[in-house]
Amino acid sequence: MASPTSLTLVFFPFLLLTLSHAATFDVVNQCSYTVWAAWAGPGNIGNGRQLNQGQSWTVTVKPGTPKSRIWARTGCSFDANGNGHCHSGDCGKLACTSYGSPPNTLAEFALNQNAPPYYTNLDFIDISLVQGFNVPMDFRSTSASCSRDIPCTVDVVRQCPSNLKVPGGCDDPCTIFKTAQYCCPEGSSCEPTHYSKFFKSLCPKAYSYPKDDPTSLFTCPGGTNYKVTFCP
Repeated sequence: MASPTSLTLVFFPFLLLTLSHAATFDVVNQCSYTVWAAWAGPGNIGNGRQLNQGQSWTVTVKPGTPKSRIWARTGCSFDANGNGHCHSGDCGKLACTSYGSPPNTLAEFALNQNAPPYYTNLDFIDISLVQGFNVPMDFRSTSASCSRDIPCTVDVVRQCPSNLKVPGGCDDPCTIFKTAQYCCPEGSSCEPTHYSKFFKSLCPKAYSYPKDDPTSLFTCPGGTNYKVTFCP
């Protein structure tokens, strides 16, 4: 039989998750136009909601949920069954259960992550422009236990390089050029490019390419709540 010490080590990450509650994300549309907000994570989880100017939507996400994102879609049209398409951020239906297509400004998060002894019960949050940009965004914590604010409030579309401009936004160079230099495949040691530097100059706290961790990835204690604002 395992010793009490080994049992504690085995079940410690589980105990951390049970002590954390679901996180709430208040999603607010301050744009002068309608957006179709969405969230999605692995395992076909997610949802979506039409938000007219000034409307909000509360998303509740289970503790321990990894690799998830919230984003705005623009120029959408759906049928009575909720199937349709959008100019940007499209997932094929109103209630997304998969990630959207570029370009889309992303609020990314992984909740209650554990990798002892390096960290325990941490949320990882960021804004990413790796899939391009469609609407300005602010992503911040709202709990007293953490004070984080990640802004990307510049209208990047207006300044977008001509060869990245597409209907609905400013696309990412990987989607446009489809080369390893811009797509940064897993295991590669890619470097910033002219295009990633363009995005970084406008939104310094946002991911501009996949290896942009040091200035773009932030943490909060597990159990923190958040607010995502479109066009803050």
